Amino acid sequence: MSSRTRLIVMSISAPVIAFAIVGGFLGKVMAREDTYQHLKIFDDVVSLISSNYVEEADIDKVMRGAMRGLADGLDPDSAYLTVAEVKQVESGVALPPGGVGLELTRQYYLRVIAARDNSPAAKAGLRTGDYIRAINDIPTREMSVWEGIRALRGTPGTKVSMAIIRGNAADPHVIELTRENEPASVVNGRMAGAGIGYVRVAAIGSATAGQVKSQVAELTKSGASKLVVDVRRAANGSIDDGLALARLFVAKGTLTIRETKGGLREPIAAGAGDGSIALSTVLLVDTGTSGAAEVFAAALVGNQRAELIGEHTIGRAASQKLVRLPDGAGIWLSTTRYLTPAGAPLHEKGLEPTVPVDDPDIEFGQPAPTTDPILDKALERLGEKKAA
Repeated sequence: MSSRTRLIVMSISAPVIAFAIVGGFLGKVMAREDTYQHLKIFDDVVSLISSNYVEEADIDKVMRGAMRGLADGLDPDSAYLTVAEVKQVESGVALPPGGVGLELTRQYYLRVIAARDNSPAAKAGLRTGDYIRAINDIPTREMSVWEGIRALRGTPGTKVSMAIIRGNAADPHVIELTRENEPASVVNGRMAGAGIGYVRVAAIGSATAGQVKSQVAELTKSGASKLVVDVRRAANGSIDDGLALARLFVAKGTLTIRETKGGLREPIAAGAGDGSIALSTVLLVDTGTSGAAEVFAAALVGNQRAELIGEHTIGRAASQKLVRLPDGAGIWLSTTRYLTPAGAPLHEKGLEPTVPVDDPDIEFGQPAPTTDPILDKALERLGEKKAA
């Protein structure tokens, strides 16, 4: 290896090594001898690229790809941020208020976790599991969830185009959506049967717990003695807001366990005044139930306050923070994850429903089904139970 190439390799390897040791986040990993062997291999690969690649390699591009790959090896919510993106985070400037109602994960491309009720995305027919191949003609193959969320935001009234894959990857569907203001919380309710109230929680925010409490009080006045709470496709909101919602239903016991680096665990328990809603309850969940709604569901099922009806949840229960690198770039890193009340993994594992029921598949562009098998099964289960 020439001295010049050696200098290049050393200069671009430094951030990788910093990635591995910064903040001690990879503590146990760094204790393994083979970690250093991997760094040696990385050095060799860069050297081979510099010496043998048919064209003059764009080392900055190669390096960015390597850093993105390191973040991709963690979880979908962790991401490598460029210097400009770090400055954007540290500026504290809020995201533009306009959006299309999508929550995203990553699996080869960006992928839809959920489309919020009555949002531009939902009206266009987007569903959980759809792949987003491009946003405004920019491929998402190397786009992080962090970048994707920001690409979808903008001024209300402006447009964003997406290439959507459902089924046949060779036949993407190109759609154009108009951004609109996104509500922080969406809650509504109705009577769904004799003595059964139905509460739909489409988005979770700081006001959700109070809205649900008010809805249940109204439904109780209308004769509800049992309750269906629907958190399908509820994928936004903070974990704290999900826990506030859980406190309405759980009078005592562990709601969740917060786990940080080194296996440190902090139980979060119900307290005095919690558990004001005592009605017999079932929860409707699906693969779009994520984050705050997932922690909420885990708290209720873990304390025998509800059954879960529907599909296996996605397993997205972690919180992230920015860790700066020496060159001014950074890692948007999952540093805390939340466990079930029994201490079982929730992040990247999800919840298994008490009663599995699949939502029907729909071809892109076809109307939504007129039946709801998950809700029907929930009403059937509640009909078999005595009122609380």
